[in-house]
Amino acid sequence: MAFQALTIAGSDSGGGAGIQADLKTFSALDVYGASVLTAVTAQNTRAVTGVAMIAPAMIRAQMAAVFDDLKISAVKIGMLGDPETINAVADGLAGCPAPVVLDPVMVAKSGDALLSTEAVATLRDRMLPLAHVLTPNLPEAARLLGKPEATDEASMLEQGRALLSAGPGAVLMKGGHGKGEVCVDLLITAEETLRLAAPRQQTANTHGTGCTLSAAIAAGLARGLPLPQAVEAAHAYLQRAIAAANTLNIGSGHGPVHHFHGVWSHE
Repeated sequence: MAFQALTIAGSDSGGGAGIQADLKTFSALDVYGASVLTAVTAQNTRAVTGVAMIAPAMIRAQMAAVFDDLKISAVKIGMLGDPETINAVADGLAGCPAPVVLDPVMVAKSGDALLSTEAVATLRDRMLPLAHVLTPNLPEAARLLGKPEATDEASMLEQGRALLSAGPGAVLMKGGHGKGEVCVDLLITAEETLRLAAPRQQTANTHGTGCTLSAAIAAGLARGLPLPQAVEAAHAYLQRAIAAANTLNIGSGHGPVHHFHGVWSHE
């Protein structure tokens, strides 16, 4: 039987992030992907030009249909958008035994907002306690906590521990928005902290990195990997996808990472 994972997120019409990035990542990592749409965006590599939220009743119906038939081994959650959507997803996860990877999507790579201000408290209160692992970047962590953005590893660790106290089983603080030649992520649990470092790659084509990383973690968990190994494998996969991003030549803005770098021919 194939490993099966579910992504609950918004659609990116440009194909680089959201549901599209998640399903590409699942497929690249040998996991069957199911999906629940929370929103439809009109989006390309330059901007988000429109957003339409899916009705909460339809979100619940999609989740019920998937869980009723498929053997989901991990759930990745991305764009939720507003309080009504967050509540619908939280309700739909009731009794779900699969680990949940929560990527608190707030802003697109173009800078466009994807989470309303009033939804932040609902996300914090309802979704963080359901997460096996929370994967915020530095601006997202700061917004969830109502604090200034972390600027070094010490403040990343402090904010990660503060978020851990809000209920998730683990927090992966992502350092992609930081500075310096080395990009550092910190996986923080109650027992330990795992440091993942990689050279900062010089490319404009990083659209969908957060979606891709969280989906790759979910794929690892769906395959039965313990969380630290799932995060390490996802981190390595994303670094390779970023390194190959310039070979794609997609769009004229922030292009996507190359999800199928290990599959497509580059001749």
